[in-house]
Amino acid sequence: MARYVGAVCRFCRRENQKLFLKGDRCFTEKCAFERRAYPPGQHGQGRIKFSEYGLQLREKQKVRRMYGMLEAQFRNLFGKAERMKGVTGENFLSLLERRMDNVVYRAGFANSRSEARQLVRHGHFMVDGKRVDIPSFLVQKGQEVVVIEKSRGAVQILAAMESSKRRETPQWLEVSTGDFRIKMRDLPARDDVTAPIEERLIVELYSK
Repeated sequence: MARYVGAVCRFCRRENQKLFLKGDRCFTEKCAFERRAYPPGQHGQGRIKFSEYGLQLREKQKVRRMYGMLEAQFRNLFGKAERMKGVTGENFLSLLERRMDNVVYRAGFANSRSEARQLVRHGHFMVDGKRVDIPSFLVQKGQEVVVIEKSRGAVQILAAMESSKRRETPQWLEVSTGDFRIKMRDLPARDDVTAPIEERLIVELYSK
């Protein structure tokens, strides 16, 4: 499976906002965006003026990098949102939030989505009693995600649960840290996505 393995701090600088791609590091003075809040490259501190297309592209790239997806995968998920009933942009954000790696991250069992993706790939979680190792798996309303028994003492998961206390658990998830359980009580709505995302620009870009 193809995946990006290069530096990620420059993505935050490129998009001019924190994308929280490195977990706890993003909350410290070591955060690259805190030290250099301008785009990378020799022209990063110059004046940048975006066209309409440039604004749409930057928004798409920002969201894609935020959720840690490659272009083909991101575009295919958008196509799925287009075929659903309702508002395409809101459907798309709901699908992004329902991804297995995002659910694990949002529930506080991982410090970042990339860490959650690794934990899922290594088979540390079950959905309704069956082990799932596909980060793009879409969790359905009413399903339960549980850390498998032998992984409940994993330092990585325990450390994430401790540090995640600074993050607010979304209302569409019901998290029980005592028995390492996550239940999707409802499908995520637009208001549940607190990150500064303008999905309208992505819809316009892909509608060209």
